[in-house]
Amino acid sequence: QPFERFVQTGRIAKASAGPLKGRLVAIVDVIDQNRVLVDGPLTGVPRQEYRLSNLHLTKYRIKFPFTAPTRIVRKAWVDSDLKAQWKVSPWSVKAQNICKRSQLSDFDRFKLRYAKRQRNKLLTIAFNTLKKRTKFDGTPRVLKKDRRERLRAEKAKGGKKAAAKK
Repeated sequence: QPFERFVQTGRIAKASAGPLKGRLVAIVDVIDQNRVLVDGPLTGVPRQEYRLSNLHLTKYRIKFPFTAPTRIVRKAWVDSDLKAQWKVSPWSVKAQNICKRSQLSDFDRFKLRYAKRQRNKLLTIAFNTLKKRTKFDGTPRVLKKDRRERLRAEKAKGGKKAAAKK
């Protein structure tokens, strides 16, 4: 099936609006096509009705019975080790990086800009070196072994100075 994130009991979702924005919740029951009953026992979200348009469904799902009480949802959440799974997910990592970047001070932004400038200078130098080598002999990378063999051949033909120039 191409679509796998269904609105179903046990589906973990991220709230995207209101006071719960950014928190993970578990869908406990579907009320109608626009609303669900959610519960987030470990994320500080009390059981409540929430609009589907304000939820982003994740790929995670925990198993618990239909309309299970909060204690059962909490137990299923802990047993599935969802906190650790979420922490290493690309979605969570990206959100953490955005949060870190928004909290940078003016001096931190300056240091970041300076470090990027230094890195880009090194990359440019390395790239230009590769371009020169490619222009010289058609290969992007000259191996030391190949270079030594070429120097020996040049030395045998005529001159050490001619071999060293290449």
